Amino acid sequence: MGLQFDKALGLHADALRLRADRTKVLASNLANESTPGYQARDVDFAQALSRASGDDPFAVLDSGAPELMYRLPQHASQDGNTVELGVEQAAFSQNAADFATSLRFVDMKLKGLAKAIAGQ
Repeated sequence: MGLQFDKALGLHADALRLRADRTKVLASNLANESTPGYQARDVDFAQALSRASGDDPFAVLDSGAPELMYRLPQHASQDGNTVELGVEQAAFSQNAADFATSLRFVDMKLKGLAKAIAGQ
C-alpha cells in the first residue's frame, strides 16, 4: 500500500495545475496586446477547479484543460483587439499571488506528511 499524493494533497495539486494553465492564457493575452483582432481569453478558475476535483455533477470528461472563455472588454478598440493592458496585468498579478498561496499549502501538506512518516 503506497502513498497516493493526489489524495494526500487534495485539491491543492489541481489548483496549482489550473493556476499554471491560467498563467499561460494571461501571458498570451499580454503578449498579443497590440495584435489587431486578438480576442482576450481567460479561465473561470472556480468552475475549472470544481470540475478537476469532481465536485461538479454536470462536468463532462474532458482532456483536463480548463475551458477558455472570451473576456468582454470595458473599452472597445477600433482594431478589434479586446486586450486591456491594466485588466490583464491585474489578473496576472492576482493569479501569481494565488499560485504562491497554493504552492505554500502544498508545501505545508508535504512537510506534514514528512513529519508523519518520520514519526514526529
